[in-house]
Amino acid sequence: MRVIAGRARSLKLKTPEGTDTRPTTDRIKETLFNMIQGEIPGCIFIDLFAGSGGIGIEALSRGASHAYFVENGKEAISCIQDNLSFTKFSDDATLLKQEVFSALPMIHEKEADIIFMDPPYQAGYEEKIFKALSAQSYVTENTLLILEAEISRAMDFLKEAGYEVIKEKNYKTNKHVFIRKAGKE
Repeated sequence: MRVIAGRARSLKLKTPEGTDTRPTTDRIKETLFNMIQGEIPGCIFIDLFAGSGGIGIEALSRGASHAYFVENGKEAISCIQDNLSFTKFSDDATLLKQEVFSALPMIHEKEADIIFMDPPYQAGYEEKIFKALSAQSYVTENTLLILEAEISRAMDFLKEAGYEVIKEKNYKTNKHVFIRKAGKE
């Protein structure tokens, strides 16, 4: 896994061993960032279930002003720390070493521009995450939320939680769902 573009372009990143994390492939990561590139420069980026930190580091490399990484796996935390140090983005990052639900209130920003989340597919966290995000003042009508999920995952719960799907990008086995709070055009 490597950084695709920007200041840290082509640098190889460490990934945790085993099957606890599923690093987003370079091809899918490149497609994702091509879709959101215009929103990256100067943004506040939050990477939930960060794994190796590859998504948040890509955002920093492409010009995000600050990135939050939320992860509670010991090996994954170690990878994020090593990757931030290696790419020289440690000063632009906050690593919250705890589970997502206790970390969300620890983020003190006026507004988050982009929140990326890639929860374990079979854990059923999606509904709980969007409910928890609704309670955070930094999640506004302007915040772009991106959920990586299994291709078959239904998104019916979003409407009830006050969100709407604005775009969906399907891959072979998974998809990126682009979401905003309902009411924002």
